[in-house]
Amino acid sequence: MSIEQIVKRPRGEEIRRKGILRRFARDRKGTTSIEFAILALPFFLVIFASLETFAAFYGDQLLANATETMARKVRTGQITFGRGKPTDMSQTQFRQAFCDEISVLMKCSATEAAQPSQFYLDVRAVTDLTKFPVAIPRKADSTDIDTSGFNFAPGGPGSFNVLRAYYRWSVITDLVRPFVTNLRPAGASMPRDYLMVATATFRNESE
Repeated sequence: MSIEQIVKRPRGEEIRRKGILRRFARDRKGTTSIEFAILALPFFLVIFASLETFAAFYGDQLLANATETMARKVRTGQITFGRGKPTDMSQTQFRQAFCDEISVLMKCSATEAAQPSQFYLDVRAVTDLTKFPVAIPRKADSTDIDTSGFNFAPGGPGSFNVLRAYYRWSVITDLVRPFVTNLRPAGASMPRDYLMVATATFRNESE
């Protein structure tokens, strides 16, 4: 092999390598698949976060509507308490009736009506109109809700009443959780749940 051939061979290989690199740079096959793989995860996270945010706000409206419905039934005497009538309901029965109103989106567990763990109600007669409960009761050692003072004791005809409903909505998407959660149970480092709140104040109709 001549010296000229030895010198030219590496240069020919270099040209071929450059040609392969140029063809690879110009080749657009599979570009869409690569771009989709890169963008798919954040895209679906945004979509899921949007859907969960929509569901939470829809749940808020559903809870408010159910609160108005149940308050109207108490106000008109369709639901009574401790009056010896067929319309009387116990606390468990009232909670179950409320659960039925919101069941289209927010499911109550089989034991939720008797043992509150996610859905809470406070129904009571108010004798001093300057002392209607306004603030959300919070535990002193955390931002969790304090249910120790909740009661079920709606008044009779002509009484003033307040019905407060609370629902603990579990937020799944990490992208949304820091912006909508407002409940941090004791022992938890960060808020985990979104507390839905609905209130109705009313005066029962006289018989």
